[in-house]
Amino acid sequence: MIRKKHLAIVLCILVIVFCVGRRTAEEVEGWQSTFSIVPNTENWGLGFGEAGTQPTGNVTADELKQYDAYYLGSPDEKKIYLTFDCGYENGNTELILDALKKHNVSATFFVVGHFLETSPDMAKRMVEEGHTVGNHTYHHPDMSEISDMASFQKELGDVEALFEEITGTPLNHYYRPPQGKYSEKNLAMAQELGYQTFFWSLAYVDWYQDKQPTQEEAFEKLLGRIHPGAIVLLHNTSSTNGQILDELLTKWEEMGYSFGTLDELTEQAQ
Repeated sequence: MIRKKHLAIVLCILVIVFCVGRRTAEEVEGWQSTFSIVPNTENWGLGFGEAGTQPTGNVTADELKQYDAYYLGSPDEKKIYLTFDCGYENGNTELILDALKKHNVSATFFVVGHFLETSPDMAKRMVEEGHTVGNHTYHHPDMSEISDMASFQKELGDVEALFEEITGTPLNHYYRPPQGKYSEKNLAMAQELGYQTFFWSLAYVDWYQDKQPTQEEAFEKLLGRIHPGAIVLLHNTSSTNGQILDELLTKWEEMGYSFGTLDELTEQAQ
């Protein structure tokens, strides 16, 4: 009798576990179908393999492409797409522009409102020397927390307006989310506003002003992890970048790399 009761209890428990597990699986499946790329918030991330090979992103290139978003170019060509995030000006941008001019390299600078307000001459020089200027938002917020189009558009639109006021030319509709924080809705809103979103396939920790990497550390990361089709992210605020860029460009060239523009990358991807 006792054994029968025990058996009945065990069977009841098994039925409950099965039902709960099935419901959980259905909920997970539903969540995955609702957010085909990412949940509400995601941070851009990379996984690296062997030296000289392209890294994997936490979202695939094909998944990003449906939102006109990119993180790297073709694996078949030793091409580098050099980009800089410009949060503010602290004396290094001139060195960076000098090195780019020396090597005849066109880069993309993603600017915020503070940079344009305080360094209009630098923005003008970027345009005059043939660089692309993109949008890094006006206030550099966590854009993944912005869910309404009006607020999202204002962050981008205010940069557009100030840039055109300063330079007399329209801002290129290239967008980089601050800190790489994004959501699927962000990507869709940027696309609706006519923007293409750009993440990156190579970066290093160069943004802490009180803890700048040594030149040796910078070369180790930027030479060791370079790969065909690399979208490289550097920060204009880095004194290390200002000091090494001339030599870095030379070393990349000696490795057989050339430099392309994001215009070329997007045309190639069509």
